[in-house]
Amino acid sequence: MNTPAQRCSVSSRQATGFTLTELMIVVAVIAIIAAVAYPSYINSVVKTKRAAAQGCLSQYAGYMERYYTQNLRYDQNPQGTPNPFVNKPSPPATTLDCASTQNSGADYQFNVTAGSDTYTVTATPTGAQAARDTACGTLGINQAGTKTASGTAGVTTCWSN
Repeated sequence: MNTPAQRCSVSSRQATGFTLTELMIVVAVIAIIAAVAYPSYINSVVKTKRAAAQGCLSQYAGYMERYYTQNLRYDQNPQGTPNPFVNKPSPPATTLDCASTQNSGADYQFNVTAGSDTYTVTATPTGAQAARDTACGTLGINQAGTKTASGTAGVTTCWSN
């Protein structure tokens, strides 16, 4: 028979667990994975916000074309009432839903300038988006459907998510 002292030492040797060295190795591996994954995640967030701004620019362009169809000019109706989205101070009092702060308006400032037969809609990045998306910068579209990007990446790269 085993004495109580022998039983205690046997059961304490059977206890399993992780050593400090094993835990430190796991922490180091997780840190390396996070260091590689975080920049990719941020890049994906920037591209997603840019795509939302492009969608909103397309909505503004669609609105401007409908307005022109009804009024035969972009800046005002036949009675002389100005288009509510055109040439407003920044930020304008009237915006489309896509430009609200709940959507892309927290990351981009939208502006519409128009004459009787031309318009340009721009989306200027603000806050963290402005700091992270310097390659594309301000995006724009006009009445001819010409797309622009002020950054160094070029229109093709910036508009082809």
